Amino acid sequence: MNKLANELGTENIGKLLIKQAVPATIGILVMSLNMIVDTIFVGQWIGVLAIAAITVVLPIVFLISSIGMGIGIGGSSIISRALGANNTEKAFLTFGNQISLTVILALLFVILGTIFSVPILNLFGAKGLILPIASEYFSVVIYGVPFLAFAMMGNPTIRAEGKPKFAMYAMMIPAVLNVVLDVVFIKFFNWGMWGAGLATSISFASCGLYILYFFLSSKSELKIIPKNFKLNFKIVDEIIKLGGVSIVRQGAISILMIVLNYSLFTYGGEISISVFGIINRVMMFSLSPVLGVSQGFLPVAGFNIGAQNNARVKETIKKAIWFGSILGTIIFIGIVIFKEEIIWVFTNDATLLDETPNAMLIVFLVTPIVTMQLIGSAYFQAAGKAMPALFLTLLKQGIFLIPLAYILPKYYGIDGIWWSFPIADVLSTIITIWVLKREVDKNLK
Repeated sequence: MNKLANELGTENIGKLLIKQAVPATIGILVMSLNMIVDTIFVGQWIGVLAIAAITVVLPIVFLISSIGMGIGIGGSSIISRALGANNTEKAFLTFGNQISLTVILALLFVILGTIFSVPILNLFGAKGLILPIASEYFSVVIYGVPFLAFAMMGNPTIRAEGKPKFAMYAMMIPAVLNVVLDVVFIKFFNWGMWGAGLATSISFASCGLYILYFFLSSKSELKIIPKNFKLNFKIVDEIIKLGGVSIVRQGAISILMIVLNYSLFTYGGEISISVFGIINRVMMFSLSPVLGVSQGFLPVAGFNIGAQNNARVKETIKKAIWFGSILGTIIFIGIVIFKEEIIWVFTNDATLLDETPNAMLIVFLVTPIVTMQLIGSAYFQAAGKAMPALFLTLLKQGIFLIPLAYILPKYYGIDGIWWSFPIADVLSTIITIWVLKREVDKNLK
């Protein structure tokens, strides 16, 4: 732990952020590729409706697995601050409780998801010709979700140890495996959507098993100690309060997907759901560097908050926003220049090629400023302040985007849905800047 303290507590902030953010970015990029590959292959080899089916199913999968992500982020915030305060006993206890919570809750929700699969798929927008294709995909993917939940729990915890490269490897393994299995199952075995689902499920399992291997090996400074599996109410309460931010955020995203799929189907039919499916995959992939900066920010900020080094915390906030804003600007320029070429990767359908580029440009319009939202909510998570973190997390998807995506298309048709994204981003960023500035002025003097 001394090496970790020397790095996070004394090393140059810019170098630290790069050291933490680059592996996180690569990991997120490759994990996003996991989702993109499914969309590309089913779009090219199965059809347009298959893209719509994946667009419906994946938010359900990530809603269930976000339990692990929430437990991981909440627990890693506690672990980072405990390590910063040199309290290894609390760090180990937190880690054991993370494992117990993830396994229990993930299995429970997978069982419920399996029993009520059709009503859930209907709720998320699997209507008309989309439902049978989505059901076939979901029936296989659901069995990989507990492994994904465990992986999402373990990934931020590994970063909290100061081991970002291993967190990156954990995200790269399933992406590479999914590419290979998609080709084998869809192209050569001709297993269709069932094959795509099987490839994804196996890739989820590989990710979870690698993370388990890491924690069982000598590489991890956090040890799996059976006595720490017993749930400690105080630790669980803190994990849930902080991790609940991520779970609620994913819940808001899931509600957003319900509203979006309803509006898309109402004003544009199945084809509009496919348009958004492509945009959503591009968004996941292209914003990976910005997300990587926010993920790299968490352990650095959390450790120095625990060590009560306010000057380093403020510097971390400023440099993270600066790095992310530059990356966001580069991403937007790339979208403007290559928007048509990007769509060609996913499909050769004439309607999609005609409708998607303009919609994608609108959705990405204010990408240069989104880092401010991410760092704002990440700071409060790192500081263990659940309520402001929850508020800032819900700003875009919950408070602004959901009502805008429902109301605007009533007046502006399908374009109203696309414009709801940049409007929500601008409003969320303004409020986040105000809240974060107040916090810095008040508590980081």
